[in-house]
Amino acid sequence: MARSASVQPLTANGFSAAANTLDLAFHQPFYMLPLLHEAVRTRRLVGDGAMGTQLMLAGLEQGNCGEAWNLTHPDRVLAIQRRYALAGADCILSNTFGGSRIMLRRHGHEKELAAINAAGVRIAREAFGGRPGYVLGDIGPLGALLEPYGDLTEEAARSALEEQATALVSAGADAIIIETQTGLEELGLAIDAAKAAKAPSIIASLAYDLSADGTFYVTMMGVTPERAAEFAQERGANIIALNCGTGMDMKGAAQVAQIYREHCTLPIMVQPNAGLPVLENLKAIYKQLPVDTAREVPAALAAGAGIIGSCCGSTPDHTREIRRKLDEFAQTH
Repeated sequence: MARSASVQPLTANGFSAAANTLDLAFHQPFYMLPLLHEAVRTRRLVGDGAMGTQLMLAGLEQGNCGEAWNLTHPDRVLAIQRRYALAGADCILSNTFGGSRIMLRRHGHEKELAAINAAGVRIAREAFGGRPGYVLGDIGPLGALLEPYGDLTEEAARSALEEQATALVSAGADAIIIETQTGLEELGLAIDAAKAAKAPSIIASLAYDLSADGTFYVTMMGVTPERAAEFAQERGANIIALNCGTGMDMKGAAQVAQIYREHCTLPIMVQPNAGLPVLENLKAIYKQLPVDTAREVPAALAAGAGIIGSCCGSTPDHTREIRRKLDEFAQTH
């Protein structure tokens, strides 16, 4: 969403000096942001981190609808996203991962779809406290298999994706991020839906698993990074990305980013997990310290990543360390 601006001197990362103060008392828009996929070609950006685990720490019970908190507990959602903004995130995902009609129906919130998605964008915008930043309207998987592998028809999937994308774009999202995708069929429909909604930027993000022998990454549905990169560019996405996945840490993200760069010309975004999980009481626990997650940030940047965030197990402290490493890298490259 375009915003009016007064002229401000720019710092090394391309934002105004005033923007970097993170003054949360200043709420007037003053900076006209370029389109995300254009901005990332000229400066590197930091994304936010895990949302689901942060919501549970804030009181969300396992299995309940975190997206509904945009309406019932907006202050708690804002507090989480504000911490990410204060840690240095330039991009914040809206709390709408499960905000499609199909996913909300499972929790009895289908009729609140437009309100939930609009509130998600509004809260993420507010988290920046008036400084420039990109709100990424988050669309997660529909949670059902498309025909002929499952019962979800292509028409129903397309309709649900267009409905959510339209709600997010209408609310002012700067981009649509289609994340945690494992198959090209749903990803393609989601890209089409974002285009139909006239999204300013479209991010196609896949979840890869490390092979048993530790030599390559592939999605649960057998999609390789090579094929994903080619498909995303052909279908009309503006940014190719990765997030989550078994064994997807920052080191792995650098490896996949390199493959992306070799197989398409799109800007690259990575959101790896905070290391590899360990099983405790039948739960996957991520224990990697922020400094250890950030240690491989230079490798991901050198491989071509233009936006670096984090996923499962990460916290604002991980974002802060990623910001520090990215800024150090920018000073020497």
